[in-house]
Amino acid sequence: MIRHLVLFKLNDGVGRDDPRVVAGADAFFALGDRIEELRSWECGWNITDRPIAYDFAINSAVEDTDALKRYVEHPAHQAAAGQWREFATWVIADYEF
Repeated sequence: MIRHLVLFKLNDGVGRDDPRVVAGADAFFALGDRIEELRSWECGWNITDRPIAYDFAINSAVEDTDALKRYVEHPAHQAAAGQWREFATWVIADYEF
């Protein structure tokens, strides 16, 4: 299994109530049921106010590197991630467990 972690940081001046952010978060909240390769899917907003913290997180799992590639290339994933390019940056970690 591969754990796929993504942490998003909203750009300066962009808030959670920005309509683009709301739409982007909604797209990710719905993604878990739309992609067959996902074995687990969690996402949500950070609940702490520490300055080092990121704003939004995805914690998911897939079977193997082929499944990860299919997930990343899936049109629903591409559409959701594409929305975030307008208002956030992110970091990713993929590891076997």
